[in-house]
Amino acid sequence: MSKHNFAALEKKFGHKFSDPTLLKRALTHSSLSGGDSSVRDLERLEFLGDRVLGLLTAEELWRKYPHFNEGDLAPRLNALVRKETCAKAALFFGVDKFILMSEWEDSAGGRRKTAILGDVMEALLGALYVDAGLEAARKVFDLFWTENIEDLSRLHKDPKTALQEWSQHKKLGTPSYNVLDAEGPAHAPAFTIEVRIKGAKPATGEGRSKREAQMAAARAFLEREGVWNEKRKSK
Repeated sequence: MSKHNFAALEKKFGHKFSDPTLLKRALTHSSLSGGDSSVRDLERLEFLGDRVLGLLTAEELWRKYPHFNEGDLAPRLNALVRKETCAKAALFFGVDKFILMSEWEDSAGGRRKTAILGDVMEALLGALYVDAGLEAARKVFDLFWTENIEDLSRLHKDPKTALQEWSQHKKLGTPSYNVLDAEGPAHAPAFTIEVRIKGAKPATGEGRSKREAQMAAARAFLEREGVWNEKRKSK
């Protein structure tokens, strides 16, 4: 399959783009941009797609859970729109096979990186909205988010919150996060952050923002302790 033959992805989305350049722009990673314009294209579509996803999610939760108050709805919305969930959606649709990226990023495992998958999935929702309006984006939303909304919304604790609760339950105090490294250009920074808890081996995580790296570090800590998987299975 040619890297630029996106027909199979359009078939999975149930939508043929009237403007194919939108689809290509949403799938072009910054490592292949060769300049700022492609980076800006993906980031602008990602910015829009994030808001489209938020609206569709809020509406679906509002309809599905009529007796929930805002305090019940908000954490579920956060679980459904966060980067990890978007990355799962990307893998569900096979988006990883279509991302245009440099050979170096590809060989470094870029097609499995949560940050990249999540960003591209949001950009694709933005591209669908620009190309054909909210209903085109809703069709894709329904295929993954609506079909799995109960399971996904149960996972409403993010790793950082879960780690803090675990640490407090163990009477180990509040986790501390320290930046070990910050590199990369302004438009694509990369952070490495370490999380420490009294009496335990620290864990590290990477991300495009400090918050994302903190989440990755907290998740790594919980997975190492066997806590995160247990939380996921028990909810």
